[in-house]
Amino acid sequence: MASSFAQAAETRSSPGRTVQATRAGTITLGRELTVARIGHGPTRLTGPGTGGLPDGTETTKQVLRRAVELGITFIDTADSGTPNLTEDLIAEALHPYPEDLVIATTAGPLRARPGQGKPCGRPDYLRRQAETSLRRLRVERIDLWQLPRLDPAIPADDQFGALKALQDEGKIRHIGLSKVDIDTLKRARAAGANVASVRNRYNLIVRDSDPVIDHCQATGIVFISASPIAQGILAEQGNPFADLAACHGVSTAQLSLAWLLHRSPAILPIPEAGSITHLEENTSAAGVELTTHEFGELDLLGRTLARDSDVPFVADPAAPSVPGSGGYPTRVTPPSHKDPRRS
Repeated sequence: MASSFAQAAETRSSPGRTVQATRAGTITLGRELTVARIGHGPTRLTGPGTGGLPDGTETTKQVLRRAVELGITFIDTADSGTPNLTEDLIAEALHPYPEDLVIATTAGPLRARPGQGKPCGRPDYLRRQAETSLRRLRVERIDLWQLPRLDPAIPADDQFGALKALQDEGKIRHIGLSKVDIDTLKRARAAGANVASVRNRYNLIVRDSDPVIDHCQATGIVFISASPIAQGILAEQGNPFADLAACHGVSTAQLSLAWLLHRSPAILPIPEAGSITHLEENTSAAGVELTTHEFGELDLLGRTLARDSDVPFVADPAAPSVPGSGGYPTRVTPPSHKDPRRS
């Protein structure tokens, strides 16, 4: 593994040199929107809670502008917890938008109080959320609008129908689903929702969406890898991948992202970055090339960790998210100093 990793490390550490996101190749949403295969997920950049103004506003905008400079053409707000605030920051930082920039957003949760929310799939609520996003992002049509999760209190077909209606009216360009399995995806498409993307949590140690990825690849759907660095766990020193990464001159975060890029051409990772340094590190993963043997070694280690974990990767069927979304292997539990801005 030494040659490819060493070359990537040299590129990353050379003064004044950066790696463009396009080096990872491109992927096409809905057969018409082509974006670089490393995106940006500004999760939690708006600070703790959801009731007030965001923390680190200027830093957030600097990171967004730098992302565009690095060739990132896909920005996702879906897990921000405060998508409306994040949309405001995106517009303030980047509007008028570059022609090749694709912005994905979502319906925010219905909140009883700041910091607490639950999914709401009422068609009237989804419509209001989409129209609010249009105003905040200052656009006439949303590139990719994602249903964050199904509301068990509302018939699924009603929720899919609401998305289809918004698309037919030209308010959203493409439909995305989050936290779904293959059966739900098929049901959505049968209901007339032409799904362009699936957004599930997936990384080296959370692997239960493997069948979904294979289905997406076979059907031309983009799989957006949420939490590709396992909420920062795979970026920490001392995790099971650290020695392997150190031997070859890259960070474990870069190693994890490189593995995702090689896992399937349908995958679009959206790592978080709370600073320009983290952003540039993430983007530099585009320069890490894995051989078949190297990929297999990482794949086996990740599967072993998931299999041997004391935390089961099987969720209650009644739970609102896909299996594996609620926990990580205890063997790679992050230390208390984990950076919460990395995923």
